[in-house]
Amino acid sequence: MADTTNRLAGVAYLTVDGQSYMLSGDLSYSSSKVTRETLVGQDRVHGYSEKPHAGSISGTLRDSGQLTVASLNAMTYVTVVAELANGKTVVGRNMWTVESQEVKTAEATFEVKWEGFSVEEA
Repeated sequence: MADTTNRLAGVAYLTVDGQSYMLSGDLSYSSSKVTRETLVGQDRVHGYSEKPHAGSISGTLRDSGQLTVASLNAMTYVTVVAELANGKTVVGRNMWTVESQEVKTAEATFEVKWEGFSVEEA
């Protein structure tokens, strides 16, 4: 077996409610809890505002014969799990899809993004 202790990037796996999906590329996630914006006045920097930030997991998936894109668009209360090359597992619970999914037929790919109350890294 190959030693993967130095592997940081590359291979990744994605499941939604235990169902595996073909990940074509561009898996990303955000586990940030807040978004901050600097408040600048005409005289100086006044401070910042802080708002809650939804967790997210997104990626480019490959359309297969068994998949219906409409079923992904209908997701509203799912658990999304991403397993990364560096050994990290990223989990989002009670997530929903945002935006509409559009398949690019030249490569049979489409982008999908799930958002939720939080995303945890382990």
